[in-house]
Amino acid sequence: MIVVMKPGATKEQVQHVIDLVHDYGLKDHPIYGTDRTVVACIGDKRSVDKGAIENAPMVEKIVPILAPYKMASLEVKKEVTQIAIGPGQFKIGGTKVGIIAGPCAVESAEQIATVAASVKEAGCVGLRGGAYKPRTSPYSFQGMGLDGLKILAQAREETGLAVVTEVIGLEQVDAVAEYSDVLQIGARNMQHYPLLEAVGKTNKPVLLKRGMSATLDEFLLAAEYIINAGNPNVILCERGVRTYEKYVRNTLPLSVIPALRDRTHLPIVIDPSHGTGHAYMVPSMCLAAVAAGADGLIVECHPDPEHAASDGAQSITPQVLTELMDKLRRVAQAVDRDL
Repeated sequence: MIVVMKPGATKEQVQHVIDLVHDYGLKDHPIYGTDRTVVACIGDKRSVDKGAIENAPMVEKIVPILAPYKMASLEVKKEVTQIAIGPGQFKIGGTKVGIIAGPCAVESAEQIATVAASVKEAGCVGLRGGAYKPRTSPYSFQGMGLDGLKILAQAREETGLAVVTEVIGLEQVDAVAEYSDVLQIGARNMQHYPLLEAVGKTNKPVLLKRGMSATLDEFLLAAEYIINAGNPNVILCERGVRTYEKYVRNTLPLSVIPALRDRTHLPIVIDPSHGTGHAYMVPSMCLAAVAAGADGLIVECHPDPEHAASDGAQSITPQVLTELMDKLRRVAQAVDRDL
């Protein structure tokens, strides 16, 4: 359930409600909106005297949360959550669409320096790149590990871009949180619940990718694990689902954007690179995603895709990225957004 406070409730009055929630053995999650504060209450509510809480000063009403995902639900918060990332504190979920670009994998300091400069010049807000790579084959390039993280951090120092990189195991959480601005949970790990809880205990935003066969409820419940562990800064990322089609690596369901918008306050980012698997399709899907209302895009961009260590086939070049940004800006403005 959620306790909805009246507009103008003071910190002391909100704290009084939180104390009452604790008295009944529930866990509190206060959410501060633009107009009012709500206190979400998680736990066994059978013994709760709702009347006692409802009669507390400046409490407007108590509302049951019907969705299985409580904190991620639109019932808890009506407006889209804005999540600040990187040195520039760009707000994903705000009025501007945030574009994150970079190679699938960190291959060398020179490669990242080159692509980071191009990504910055194009007008992107974030640099993506994998230091740890979860690969289907054990013989494929597995990433540079800690050295890769340090290279990404150096690129951030030089460009001011937010660094987005994947954490694939519990033992890497602290290192990735130290060197990056956004911790990415990949599709293979969407239901790795101990990992979700671990990143939920960090103070860094989390980009959560949808599993390749996950339902929307499962996707949002995965986000709930992170929020329930203490981290409210979850960015949802659609990266395509596995179907029987052969012309794409994955099928990118852009209808997920309005579907999620109807269910959750969390911001939504689209990954058209994994969502198609082909570089020539990426620009069109980027434009369509922004038109459909995405809060951001995460795109694979490599200065030499033909020699990329991984995912070269779906990586666009810096030149294509620059040309795409101009088109994206016009589409964003047509739907009352901007880059």
